[in-house]
Amino acid sequence: MKIPEYATGNSAGVDLRSTIDCVIESGERALIPTGIKIALPENYEAQIRPRSGLALKHGIVIPNTPGTIDADYRGEICVIIMNLGHEKFAVKSGDRIAQMIFAPVVKAEFLEVDSLDEFDKTERGSGGFGSTGIA
Repeated sequence: MKIPEYATGNSAGVDLRSTIDCVIESGERALIPTGIKIALPENYEAQIRPRSGLALKHGIVIPNTPGTIDADYRGEICVIIMNLGHEKFAVKSGDRIAQMIFAPVVKAEFLEVDSLDEFDKTERGSGGFGSTGIA
């Protein structure tokens, strides 16, 4: 197992590597162990994100992107990867399979109201997908 590292001085995430060899058939998914356990400070999370090169070249994605590692989790970090490509994809031990980003967590405080308009009226209101006229 290799300790995670930043590929360059300005990389936002550290590379996560597989600890196993496996083959993922087209349309299938696999849970890939990384051999890493971390202890995050309170009010921080780690986000597991795909590697863009694997997505572009092979159709390898992380279906629950971003995966969240909570500050109180102490187990091994594993990555769900899915092969959306047309051919099987071989993962070898030591291959970079994902990246991990660290971020602060802001906790929301919830307030029950009868209507959001009474609490905080906005120009957009409840307009959803495409409601701003931008395609």
